[in-house]
Amino acid sequence: MKSPAHRDVQIDAMRDAGNVHRADAIAVEEPLEIRLIKAGSSAEGTGENGGTGRPVSITMRTPGNDCELALGFLYGEGLLREPRDIVDVRSCGPTGNVVRVTVRADLPLDLDRLNRNFYTTSSCGVCGKASIEAVTASAGIRRVSSDLVVRESVLRVLPDTLKAAQAGFAETGGMHAVGLFTSEGELLACREDVGRHNAMDKLVGADLMSGALPWSQRVVLLSGRASFELLQKAMMAGAPLVAAIGAPSTLALELAESAGITLVAFLRSGGCNVYCHAARVRPTRGES
Repeated sequence: MKSPAHRDVQIDAMRDAGNVHRADAIAVEEPLEIRLIKAGSSAEGTGENGGTGRPVSITMRTPGNDCELALGFLYGEGLLREPRDIVDVRSCGPTGNVVRVTVRADLPLDLDRLNRNFYTTSSCGVCGKASIEAVTASAGIRRVSSDLVVRESVLRVLPDTLKAAQAGFAETGGMHAVGLFTSEGELLACREDVGRHNAMDKLVGADLMSGALPWSQRVVLLSGRASFELLQKAMMAGAPLVAAIGAPSTLALELAESAGITLVAFLRSGGCNVYCHAARVRPTRGES
């Protein structure tokens, strides 16, 4: 049986007003192994899951939406391109910590392009890469083209909307979130995880399965900082505008500029910073 997203533990809460022994909720972090196999292929080894396929990654994540996570990861690496590539995806084994993805037999795959160490952490999915060049080796820089325009006044209310949907964060204070919005500020979907890149993969995987990619008319909001890998995943999903409550990194900005993505950071109710491709953000001043 899968673990819940959070677990109760007993702690000693030490405060100026006194010490209290009480329960506290913490976010669950467990490994997820992603296996890949072509339809009709023979088993390529077995493990405790008793399943088949080639292991392509192990990531530390919060259990839940694991099939979405696996598909989103493979899509971000350029190994999946459309829903018809997927024959089957399922959790395997007694713990549920293995997901096997079966793809169509004629799907061209070059798994060596991953060039990723077998283990990636929940805090930074790109740390397992052998080099920065390997990150975009799967598909290179994909230029995002979209006529999306969003009012700044709409952007300003997105953080509160996302926060209200973060049930896991409300329980534990220890989960990242990625939200997908319309240009009018409607929250379409939200995913949480101890790993920010896992939250993005879960969101991408869900829309890959439903045929809702690319995100050419969508706004992506990150609950934390805008990192290189999150921009890379947004680029692969075709997102024209990525906003972050936290700060951007230099590599994230460079990728956004090259890919044609509008990058917004330090998003607050009182304003935001637009770092590139600002034409997609309509200023609040002068709005009717």
